[in-house]
Amino acid sequence: MPDRSLSWIDYARAGEWTEALVGLGIRVALALLLFLVGRYIVAWLVKVIDRALARTDLDATALQFLCKVSTVVLTIVLVLASLQVVGVPMTSMIAVLGAAGLAIGLALKDSLSNIASGVMLVALKPFRVGDVVNINGEGGTVEAISIFQTRLRGADNQTIVLPNSLVTSDSIINSTPDVHRRVELVIGIGYDDDIDRARAIVMDIMNADNRVLAEPEADVVVYELAENSVNLGVRCHTANGDWFAVKVHLNESIKKAFDAAGISFPYPQRDVHVYRHAAGAATARKGAGENPAPEPR
Repeated sequence: MPDRSLSWIDYARAGEWTEALVGLGIRVALALLLFLVGRYIVAWLVKVIDRALARTDLDATALQFLCKVSTVVLTIVLVLASLQVVGVPMTSMIAVLGAAGLAIGLALKDSLSNIASGVMLVALKPFRVGDVVNINGEGGTVEAISIFQTRLRGADNQTIVLPNSLVTSDSIINSTPDVHRRVELVIGIGYDDDIDRARAIVMDIMNADNRVLAEPEADVVVYELAENSVNLGVRCHTANGDWFAVKVHLNESIKKAFDAAGISFPYPQRDVHVYRHAAGAATARKGAGENPAPEPR
């Protein structure tokens, strides 16, 4: 039985609040439904974009980056659409987002710098996915370039993550701009050894290795007349995948061949001369008629 102490105005207000809450609940439910369904639609659209870009001549680095950017942009659009279904005015939303964007931009200036650097890496293409690079003293194979960071796979199978801003602010050494790579060794021989004989031995070793390319032609030159050795520069070209194996094979083969041929590998040497000043002074005093003091032992 209704409470007689409540007026018809109170009942009207209670009805309005109930209707407003029900309407808000329906809008929130619709917004959640839109967001959940939209997530699957976003994932499907990203796959479609990925397949479409894969048919072009776009390299793998730009392909990964554009797919990540597409995911972020479509997710932002989905969130804005869900908020609009709830009933948040777009003008107020844009004002709030503008203020929040300014505050976030000031707080996350380093992250924004990483995003700008990521765009530069994709546009300028100093390296691509699969290249062997050395950046800021870290070397490895490029696995991915994302919006904020670049991921390398090191020689010991470790994961190396570098911020994009660090990558663009430092020197980048790309060891695989082409399918070939030069092997360069510096081998020191003694000044008494025959340079021509050492050159012939090294050339025979390189000519016998099928992994050493005929063009550009391999050679052995005199790099330097150093303090303790004559430094020979051993240079040849090989495929990128054979570079390390050829390098260590040449080191071992040259060492064994030089040992068998009697060619030395000099090392720094010093002649040390020791003068016994105490004994010389005692002899001088004895010759002068003085009684020399005993030499300490």
